[in-house]
Order: sequence, then structure tokens, then C-alpha cells
Amino acid sequence: MRKYTEKNTDDQAHRMIIPEIPIHLKPKAIVIGTSAGGVEALTKLFKALRPGFSIPILVVQHISPSSDSYLVQHLNRISSVTVKEALDKTVIEPFHAYLAPPNYHLLIEEDFTIALTVDEKVSYARPSIDVLFETAARAFNRNLLGIILTGANSDGAYGASMLRKMGGYLIVQDPSTAHIATMPETAIQQAGADFITNLEGISKFLNRLP
Repeated sequence: MRKYTEKNTDDQAHRMIIPEIPIHLKPKAIVIGTSAGGVEALTKLFKALRPGFSIPILVVQHISPSSDSYLVQHLNRISSVTVKEALDKTVIEPFHAYLAPPNYHLLIEEDFTIALTVDEKVSYARPSIDVLFETAARAFNRNLLGIILTGANSDGAYGASMLRKMGGYLIVQDPSTAHIATMPETAIQQAGADFITNLEGISKFLNRLP
């Protein structure tokens, strides 16, 4: 595991060294997991996506069961991709992003369709990042890119481990730049990472993908 962020001792600004995109990395989907501080982090990532970004994105943001559709509408308004709330049986399409609805687990089936369940909470959460990452890893294998962002619990660490075990590529937000460091720290401890950087570094990496 390599860390590609360096601290500038003058202004503490991060200078990213973005790694070369691995030859084998041609993701058919991107999964993102986040919790506390995630709205701000997702806003920065989605706003920075280049026009024509085509890789479908699936997101679990821990939210209250009574939340409305504000985040979906907000991200759709600022992003170059079409952002929707995930619906059961939906076929995953390019140029789209799908957010897990409140109080539903978001799963990916082997035929690359979305499934929603109200099964028991996993890692104290529903929707659970672990559930999305594990099912997506089984469906996409090495053709999956996972991103763990800011958050206050350990959800996502197991799923990140499964993603890497199945050959996927994992990016983790540098804990020192996260609103809450617990989630990225736990993911790194349990799963390792292929790339650790701040939000700007993640955006630059995404925009270099074919």
C-alpha cells in the first residue's frame, strides 16, 4: 500500500502524486461509501466529474430513515452525470449515479441490476456500505472501483476487504482530510488500500479513467 499525499510544511496544503491508472483497471462500476461529513464530500466529488463521465456510480450515504430526496436532487443539479434514487430491479446504466434510498440496503445482482431490501441492519446501518461493496464485488470482480470517504463508524471496512479480495481497486480518503476519520482509518486497517489521498486527488484520479 502506498500513500500518495505529502504535507507542505509551509501551508499544510496537499500535493497529490496521482498514480498511473493500472492497465487492468477498466471499471464497469464505481461504489462509494460515506457517513458523517459525506454530503460535503460527495458534493465536491460529483461537482468535479468531467463532462461525459460514463462509469455508473452507486452510493451509500448513511442517512436518517425519514430523509427526503434533497441529496439526490442536489447532486443531480451540480453534476455532469444523471443522479437518481436507486429503484429495485433497475438496470445499471452508464452516465448515471444511484443513491441508496433511506432505510433500504442497496445490492447489486449478478446480472448488474439493483436490488433493494429491508433486511436487518449491517454494521448498525441500513443502507449499509458493506452490503453494497460485497455484492458489487461479487458481480463485477476486478472491474470494480471502490471509494471509502469520511464517516464515524466501521461500516465499509469488511466490504472494502471483499472488494480487494475479488480483484477490485480501492481508494480511501486520507483520514487526516476527512470530516470524521474513523471510517477511512478502519478501512485502511482492515482492507489496506491501493490509493490514499484527499478529495481533490480522488477527483483527479476519477477524471483520468477511460
